[in-house]
Amino acid sequence: MLLPDWAFLDAVVQWMGHGLFDLAWWQIVLVTLGLTHITIASVTIFLHRHQAHRALDLHAIPSHFFRFWLWLTTGQVTKEWAAIHRKHHAKCEQAEDPHSPHVYGIKTVLFTGAELYRKESKNLDTMKRYGHGTPDDWIERNLYTRFSWQGVALMLIIDVALFGFIGLTVWAVQMAWIPITAAGIINGAAHYWGYRNFEAHDASTNISPWGILIGGEELHNNHHTYPTSAKLSVKPYEFDIGWLYIRMLETVGLATVKKTPPRLAYGDIRPVADEKTLEALIANRYEVMAGYARNLRAVMQQEASKLDANVQQAAKRWLHRDAAKVPADAQAQLKQARAASPVLDKMVQMREELSQIWLNTSHSREQLAADLQAWCRRAEESGIAALRDFSVKLRAVRQTA
Repeated sequence: MLLPDWAFLDAVVQWMGHGLFDLAWWQIVLVTLGLTHITIASVTIFLHRHQAHRALDLHAIPSHFFRFWLWLTTGQVTKEWAAIHRKHHAKCEQAEDPHSPHVYGIKTVLFTGAELYRKESKNLDTMKRYGHGTPDDWIERNLYTRFSWQGVALMLIIDVALFGFIGLTVWAVQMAWIPITAAGIINGAAHYWGYRNFEAHDASTNISPWGILIGGEELHNNHHTYPTSAKLSVKPYEFDIGWLYIRMLETVGLATVKKTPPRLAYGDIRPVADEKTLEALIANRYEVMAGYARNLRAVMQQEASKLDANVQQAAKRWLHRDAAKVPADAQAQLKQARAASPVLDKMVQMREELSQIWLNTSHSREQLAADLQAWCRRAEESGIAALRDFSVKLRAVRQTA
């Protein structure tokens, strides 16, 4: 009569309960957070900044590591991710945007953002038009793309082997991490709620000034303003952990940064705005206009007593924003605010005229410089201190390398 091998059964039960590592629950939590953070770093550094936007070059070592890790933890095909994201920028907030909450609704993008990605990945025109320049080597064709789901299956086996049955939970968290944080929160919330440093031509927002949990992607308005920048933080109080990792890779020769946000600098005040001023203005137009918005808000505080309560509230929230971003129900109140305060009316009018300078693509360089000189002259003769001071400061703008 055969007797059961109790030592073997004990070993199996021990493995099922604790896995090879036999970690405490809090250690498993920390390991899971570490694993998901590596996935986030792989998405933001490799898929987003390197592949989709070419903001940096990566050495083969980190590049292949990121590809392998993403195959294990997301099953994401590089060409599909890059193509869909490039189309998002090209068609942002339009009907063809693959995942705009202003097209599909915020709930749809938040909760089913991954499904929108999968649907768009079947669009052959998107892949052909926007998927160029992505990896097309033997391992990409014959493993990562051909057997995309087998990577996450292998990750399941590894998690269960290392952690026991609790490894199923670890794996589930890993699989849900990118659909929730990237496909849901960034594509949804970061186009719906948050603060804006710049009036980018879309609804992008920064959902937090500290980009840690989602690798720096929280600074989404900054990214849409400077999409080809490897660095997503622009303000002194903002932190982009993805940029920290890129700088570490660059320090040891494993990455080369190609572009960062332009830096607004000032020198001596020129007697008149010239072509150099024009160049600096166009290169730093988002930062310049953000400064103008701050001045407009300050003037709004001074002029607030001229407005009734409802109009004042609407003006404080929307008057400094581009007209295209102002909701229809606030338009009438802003019109009342401008009618009640000639100063605010002039500030808004001059802002619109300034933004037209770099939009007049049919004008020659010399004509644009003349337009800028005329704008500065009108601003400094307006009798509005904030407008005069802004114009004088504008004549000191310099373009940095």
